[in-house]
Amino acid sequence: MVGNHLLQHRQLSATAIGVAAYIQSLPEGSPVGIRALVARFPEGEMRMSSALRELERHGYLERRRERLETGRVVTRTYSYNKPPSGTDEPAPPDADEPPPPNHDPAPEPDREPEPGPDPDPDPGPGSQGSAGAEAAAPRVHPGATALLAGLRRHDPRLLLAERDVRRLAPGVSAWLDRGADPEAIGLALSANLPETLRSPASVLAYRLKALLPPHLPAAPEPRPVRRPDPFQTCDGCERAFRSPHPGRCRDCPPSEPRAAA
Repeated sequence: MVGNHLLQHRQLSATAIGVAAYIQSLPEGSPVGIRALVARFPEGEMRMSSALRELERHGYLERRRERLETGRVVTRTYSYNKPPSGTDEPAPPDADEPPPPNHDPAPEPDREPEPGPDPDPDPGPGSQGSAGAEAAAPRVHPGATALLAGLRRHDPRLLLAERDVRRLAPGVSAWLDRGADPEAIGLALSANLPETLRSPASVLAYRLKALLPPHLPAAPEPRPVRRPDPFQTCDGCERAFRSPHPGRCRDCPPSEPRAAA
């Protein structure tokens, strides 16, 4: 049974509480890794990994590396309905003990910000109050949006919503600013995708951050291509040879100068 100490926990995010309740409802031996949770819920790998770390930090989850009899090392996950003693969750006070003095509430941990509403396409001249927010917006490379929109050519599942394109464009801009080739970026984002792709935007956001390359040197300028000389007809043997000017080939002796009349 799920306890109120979990459901009313003030330092756990809503995702972590929901994941803990789901894990506690499963029978013993059920898979509860990140891949299994991503296949069950619409949240992506980053959010599920963050939720598991929260539960592990507060004592509701424990992951151990154990060696089997065959010598293979595996990771086992143990879920606790109530955190063991010694965690950061204080025990409830006794009934006869006076209540502790009031303290300032502990600040909640930073949570991943939810995507906000779409901005107005054409703000009027009177909207000067949002000038500071617009100035803080990251710069977007001119080709970032087109690159994201063209990922569907590599994999049809990468057809992104307009809001996801705007959210991911600054990450693609960072790659382009570091000298990465647009075709190489498309291959890095679309190669070896999982078979079950519930949130393409989350996978792309993770890859843009985790696979960001260093600043690349500029590519050398291509050397000019020298075209071969045209074919000429030899004045002596009438064979074809290459030369910038008409005359005789190298096998024929040079023509004798004509005597002046």
